[in-house]
Amino acid sequence: MKTYALRLHPQQDLKQALEAFQRDHGLQAGLVLTCVGSLRRAAIRFANQPDTTLLDGKFEIVSLVGTLSPEGAHLHISISDGGGQTVGGHLQEGALIYTTAEMVLGELDDLAFSRPIDPETGYDELAVQPRGSGRVA
Repeated sequence: MKTYALRLHPQQDLKQALEAFQRDHGLQAGLVLTCVGSLRRAAIRFANQPDTTLLDGKFEIVSLVGTLSPEGAHLHISISDGGGQTVGGHLQEGALIYTTAEMVLGELDDLAFSRPIDPETGYDELAVQPRGSGRVA
């Protein structure tokens, strides 16, 4: 596995920055290993909800996990407010860094991720192939 470390700065969009990093580095099977930082605006799609919820305030990023592929990212975030209340869901565009986001990303050298529509769920779900092969794992 190849690893990358990066830091995002105030006002950067967390999801857009991750997708740009994936494109700029040509990641075929990327994943978030760790992320610590803060947001001034959270953009989250909560479970089984169609729309994004925007939350303004000061939030600690307590967890960020997910996969990065050439066809898009699937990222889940948990954030905590100043009172310790924690919420989480799908990270959406519009989540803005407050002070920093320090991240370590990985890329699985022998795999390639894609996101075709799954006829069972109707969503673009992760498909995993050995790199250089058309066979689905």
